[in-house]
Amino acid sequence: MTQDGQLDLGVAAGASRQVATRPAATPPAATRRPSPEPAPRLPVARVLVDTGLAHLDRPFDYLVPAALHESAVPGCRVKVRFAGRQTDGFLLDRVAASEHEGTLAPLNKVVSPEPVLAPEVVRLAAAVVDRWAGTTGDVLRLAIPPRHARTEVRERPEAPADPLPALDPDPWPSVASGAAYLGALRDGRPARGVRAVLPTEDPAELVAHAVLATLHAGRGAVVCVPDVADLDRWDAVFAGVLGHRRHVVLSAGQGPAARYRAFLAARRGDVRVVLGTRAAAWAPVDDLGLVAMWDDGDDLFAEPRAPYPHAREVLLTRALERDAGVLLTGHARSAEAQALVDSGWCAELAVDDAVRRAAWARPAVTDGSTHGSAPARLPTEVFRAVREAEGAVLVQVPRRGYRAALSCQSCREPARCASCAGPLVQLSSKATLVCRWCATPAPDWSCPHCGAAGLRAPVVGQLRTAEEYARAFPEHEVVTSGGDSVLGEIEPGRRIVLATPGAEPRVAGGYAVVVLMDTWLALGRDDVRVVEEAHRRWFNALALAAPGGRSIAVGEPASLQALVRADPVGLARRELAQRRETHLPPFGRLATLDAAPEVLATLAGRPWTPHTEVLGPVPADPRTPEIERLVLRTPRAEGAALSAALREVAAERSAAKQTSVRVQVDPPTF
Repeated sequence: MTQDGQLDLGVAAGASRQVATRPAATPPAATRRPSPEPAPRLPVARVLVDTGLAHLDRPFDYLVPAALHESAVPGCRVKVRFAGRQTDGFLLDRVAASEHEGTLAPLNKVVSPEPVLAPEVVRLAAAVVDRWAGTTGDVLRLAIPPRHARTEVRERPEAPADPLPALDPDPWPSVASGAAYLGALRDGRPARGVRAVLPTEDPAELVAHAVLATLHAGRGAVVCVPDVADLDRWDAVFAGVLGHRRHVVLSAGQGPAARYRAFLAARRGDVRVVLGTRAAAWAPVDDLGLVAMWDDGDDLFAEPRAPYPHAREVLLTRALERDAGVLLTGHARSAEAQALVDSGWCAELAVDDAVRRAAWARPAVTDGSTHGSAPARLPTEVFRAVREAEGAVLVQVPRRGYRAALSCQSCREPARCASCAGPLVQLSSKATLVCRWCATPAPDWSCPHCGAAGLRAPVVGQLRTAEEYARAFPEHEVVTSGGDSVLGEIEPGRRIVLATPGAEPRVAGGYAVVVLMDTWLALGRDDVRVVEEAHRRWFNALALAAPGGRSIAVGEPASLQALVRADPVGLARRELAQRRETHLPPFGRLATLDAAPEVLATLAGRPWTPHTEVLGPVPADPRTPEIERLVLRTPRAEGAALSAALREVAAERSAAKQTSVRVQVDPPTF
């Protein structure tokens, strides 16, 4: 474990199998938390005030008036007088005396006696603040949903009267070590593993059986999936495996009442299992025994709000703190998950190679050309496969929209907006050209380099591709899924689905043919994770093929060998080796600082840690030329010190009332 409380991949080798430290537990007859004891009548309350200022990110002491002695319990919401105005806060603790030498101000109000802030979440928030160089107030806004007063006073649901369902003797038949892993969870031991999921398996059912084993030990579980679109199906599967009323669904996309109701059910101990999106990673589950994630490499797990923590790292921090089990699952494998396996902290829950290869629809690869000709938009191999298909066909297109990129027909220079130099796009066949960045129309565009007015489209989206397929296959129904119109499921039949990555609908029985179009485009993004992310999306699409179905990938064969070999683990190992060579996460710590050039000029010369490299500054985003980016890279052993230095910078600038610097530690894209 590092100084910042995170897993140190360099010293954790061999730790994963020495986990028999907790005796087997008997599930309790009821899971409700008893009513909290009356608050001790200690006169001083330690309050975390939501100031939003980095230099004031610490508790402050207040006197507790006699009228509030009973309701001012640790974890409740309060209002206090701070800097001349009434401010929200959380009561952390009650103490007998304060170290403050002056006169203490009294608590103004207890907003609610409900102790929403659990002690575990306080410790977790501190670890996240130290890891991602944030403030406690920002972290708690992610962890605790807004209050919904009517939900607090609603009658609590009754505990399930029926006993827990019996454990399946062999719920993971494809994994030789599966029985031992689930047995450890059943005995209350913190089994930690990374499991590859085959296309023939239902990931929701696999994870649900691990949760059921955890419940038999009397412990709780938190399960995170990337997309709210997955929740309905996972919710139904969990209800079938665990029984009704044994879990709740928690997502930031829920309405205020539904989200707060699910949160309170976990906080009060009415349920021990929380299923949700990244918001569920913070759920205050009693005696946490398992944290699980599906498709942990999905960028939806990266929080877009400060301090930008990743749900996977939040869950791993909780597992370390609570001595809980870990289960990371996916069709693909992230470099971070592979690092946990290589370090020995997580076990490899491996599938036999022959079984794995037989389960995947391994694609035939074509570059789209015929006898050395230029690549075709609809290659012959794809045309024949679609024509011969008896069922639904999935075509994954890397870009949504119509013509997603344009260039001059004569000189091939990219077509740019005259106002902001952003890329011009066309949203439909009859639409006027428009800038993708500033939305300025460009009806009379002509090339500033050669004067020509003709345009070509080197990149087309799923709408334009749908037109091409509709003309080529008039006997098929052609539907699209992507952008603001994502289909969850389609009926089986003779139809073609054009979908962007992540928007592929399911079809009963699977697709007869899966086509991956323009794979070169998915690999062309300027991002350190581009290979991992592209393969994650491709493996997820191939997993939708029917047993015995066909698949075709249009691209360069040398770059698609992981798909041909059905080997996501081998790809993750190669990606991890490259990260090690370049000292990128998880082997190094990376931080980006976005601010005005004059601010970064000062920070670039600041002493950070002994081995921190300062890179830049460089433009942060072409759309905001007034903002530049400084990149700090340091060895993982100095990560805690770098985060502390970044927090110190934020506090200094906050105290001096200077503009803040946007800081991201280990950003998901770089």
